[in-house]
Amino acid sequence: MTAGESQTSGESKKKPYDLEARTALFGEAVIDFAKTVPVTPVTRRLIEQLVGAGTSIGANYGEADDAVSKNDFRHKISICKREARETKFFLRMLARAVPELRAAARPLWQEAKELHLIFAKIYRG
Repeated sequence: MTAGESQTSGESKKKPYDLEARTALFGEAVIDFAKTVPVTPVTRRLIEQLVGAGTSIGANYGEADDAVSKNDFRHKISICKREARETKFFLRMLARAVPELRAAARPLWQEAKELHLIFAKIYRG
């Protein structure tokens, strides 16, 4: 079990409440998924974009956590929100390009959607 996860006997894994841990776990899951995508002329760029956006969410959340002002915080959170939305987009495109990975992409898409909603709520205050 990695940092931020909690599990008791008989319970399934729960998503970490700590956004730093949750976004890091998500970035790791995106990397693992990207490694399963066959590299073709169509998927090469999509893989790069997916990994960039999916791992950027956590990096920018870390930056937001260390923000020097409220405006700086809101700006970094807006980047987290945007990167989560882009991650959803590139997962959709990869599912189209490699239909056999659709089922594996679905839980990642759902987590990206949840992260997008969380960061949208934080941004709105």
